[in-house]
Amino acid sequence: MTTPADRAQKGRAVRKILPRSAHGEWLAALDRPDPVAVLERQGRVRLQELLPVRYGRMTASPFAFLRGGAAVMAADLAARPHTGLTVQLCGDAHLLNFGLFASPEHALLFDLNDFDETFPGPFEWDVKRLAASIAVAARENGHSEARARRAARASAAEYRHAMRGLARRGELSVWYERIDADRLLPLVRSAHHRKRLESTLSRARRRTSLQALGRLTETAEGRLRIVQDPPLLETAGPSDMGALRKIFSDYRSTLSEERRLLLDRYRFMDAARKVVGVGSVGVRCFVVLLAGRDEDDPLLLQLKEAGRSVLEEHLPTGPYDHPGHRVVAGQRLLQATGDIFLGWMTGPQGRPYYWRRLRDMKGSPDVAGMSPDELHDYARLCGAALARAHARSGDRVAIAGYLGGADAFERAVADFALHYADQNALDHGTLCAAVAAGVVRAAPGV
Repeated sequence: MTTPADRAQKGRAVRKILPRSAHGEWLAALDRPDPVAVLERQGRVRLQELLPVRYGRMTASPFAFLRGGAAVMAADLAARPHTGLTVQLCGDAHLLNFGLFASPEHALLFDLNDFDETFPGPFEWDVKRLAASIAVAARENGHSEARARRAARASAAEYRHAMRGLARRGELSVWYERIDADRLLPLVRSAHHRKRLESTLSRARRRTSLQALGRLTETAEGRLRIVQDPPLLETAGPSDMGALRKIFSDYRSTLSEERRLLLDRYRFMDAARKVVGVGSVGVRCFVVLLAGRDEDDPLLLQLKEAGRSVLEEHLPTGPYDHPGHRVVAGQRLLQATGDIFLGWMTGPQGRPYYWRRLRDMKGSPDVAGMSPDELHDYARLCGAALARAHARSGDRVAIAGYLGGADAFERAVADFALHYADQNALDHGTLCAAVAAGVVRAAPGV
């Protein structure tokens, strides 16, 4: 049997192959793919009429480009040496893909909340994407380079501290570890920052399905239906509606028996096509409205197409053949407590989809309004949440052994974050130039 000491030594041995200081290096290769070409290739399988919305959103700022450019950064990370210490990656661990959500017991938790790109890979890829996103956000907020470095370094330092703590704990203890929202308050230093966080928590607790119902639905001719807001939210046509009713029953089969029984108590009311996010624009996505006891007992589910992860072309084959299964299994591995309505199935034309609850006590921070100290504190929270997620699927003892007790890893990651923020700014400029030249079409302000 491999002992914890053996596993820690395995991690330390990786330092000889890839020193921790090497993570700070970034220099674009001469044959680096053109970022616009990467985005266009990704867009070939998406709804073509929505691609201008995607490009319009990505041209808004360097941070918006980073959000939509997961495929660009995946190729860049894959071009560098890596540790080989594998975890279930989020695949898109920028700082806005962390937030607040409700557990099935309606406890408010802080955790990762986006899993479209999840895939097994080297742990540091998520850490570097998180740190780079922090550096880009800090610059966008007008923070100094020193403050940007400090915040990026804080995320990696907290990841290291949390991983080393988790490495000393037992399996069940790690599996059931979670970050309750109320535990966030003591980590915030100033009274002003705590007041802002308390306001965020309060908004998240109010952001339930009933609140979403009022914003996304209306009553017409005595019947509850989803409102239209083209091109962002459009009622599904007759053919889509028929297909959705069929695949709804197929999705049901991927749930556990008791959850099938719960779902059977709801009836199908309406459905609409929805445009979501930045990087996901153009991916087929629908909102489905169900009613339980009556129309005052709604359930909003989201059905989203699952494609190949941006990591797949750079890593060995994963364990799941169905992309929807990949997303659902990855979310169940990474999140401390899962959405009870997570499921997957194959839709019309053989397209893979996954289902989840649209909203239940969800909240995201106002990153654009954060001061340097607030961003630093938030970066620490994200680093701790990422370590907890990785510890469930990877060898936390080996990773902790690699990271060690000194600060070499976080110093290097902070260097990388600032270098990559420079690269991201150049890539954002490349996309803006392509739009100006008419190479790609962008719909502004949508």
